[in-house]
Amino acid sequence: MSEALATLLALGEVSGFLSPALGAGLAALALAACVQALRTPPRRLAWPAARELRATGARRHDPLRALTLGLRAAALLLLAAALAGPLGPAGATRLREEGIDLLLVLDTSESMRALDAEGRDGLRTRLELAREVVARFALHRVASGDRVGLVVFGDDAFTHCPLSTDGRLLRAALERVTPGMAGQATALGDALALAVKRLHSVAQGGPTAGRVVVLLTDGRSNTGSVPPEIAATLARQLGIRVHTVGIGSEGEVPMATPSGGRSLETVRQDLDAETLRHIAQTSGGRYFAAQRSADLGAVYETIDRLERVERAAPPQRLGEPAPEPLLAAAGLVLALELLIARVLGRRIP
Repeated sequence: MSEALATLLALGEVSGFLSPALGAGLAALALAACVQALRTPPRRLAWPAARELRATGARRHDPLRALTLGLRAAALLLLAAALAGPLGPAGATRLREEGIDLLLVLDTSESMRALDAEGRDGLRTRLELAREVVARFALHRVASGDRVGLVVFGDDAFTHCPLSTDGRLLRAALERVTPGMAGQATALGDALALAVKRLHSVAQGGPTAGRVVVLLTDGRSNTGSVPPEIAATLARQLGIRVHTVGIGSEGEVPMATPSGGRSLETVRQDLDAETLRHIAQTSGGRYFAAQRSADLGAVYETIDRLERVERAAPPQRLGEPAPEPLLAAAGLVLALELLIARVLGRRIP
């Protein structure tokens, strides 16, 4: 009962239709068919006393049949509305015409388990802080009309989420990022080369206002087949700007256990700021240092201001396709029509 009520309430959240003309045409056909069925008398056996009964004032029309036809008409109208492409509650969305292609490159090596990020509930790991800030930044850029993707790296580098305008897909990908998922070392050059390759390949499909990489790490390149300097030069040649972010505090830092507790193991900051600065300068980007947890949010706010494009078109309020409530309502109405026709309107065969 509660699910049926929720379905009926969801019908009021339809903000528009993708094909209103198709829905109107189908609705007109459904109504015409029901009117024709109502005007056509049902097939029945001749009864000698029927004329005498009508003379006494007996009803000529069957109200139960009219009710079932009305329910059938309502079900057909709901199906017509579902085929017209109903849209759910509207949200502020920009049409992507000349947006930025932005790839976030995130270090997931074991050193990102270091507990030197301050949160409201105590110390958190570097990766937990980075994941939270990066998610907020990514969703904000998607809402602005940009495509955002995610590359993670350790011993290896791989695309964890392709360039997309789907905020839910990005959030789900970031929630699955864990320390060591790509290995324990830091293949910085391979990760940057992969990001450059991804941005260059998607640029073949159409123009963009810019292609940007934001690379976050807490260590130095100690594995991989591509030197970071070569990857930075390739980014510059292809017109891809790279901003680098070095995260972590100085000195010995305790590590978190896989279960979230505090380990006796410690790690010393091994950030190669010189290489990160060189990568940024070579490609036309900027280098940022985030030694405290409060710094990282400010870093991404600065990058957000730097990577902006002018858009003439105002935001449009678009909803996502939501035919399910209409289909569910049509099913409920058809079930009610069958119940009335087969139980209340049961006739002698």
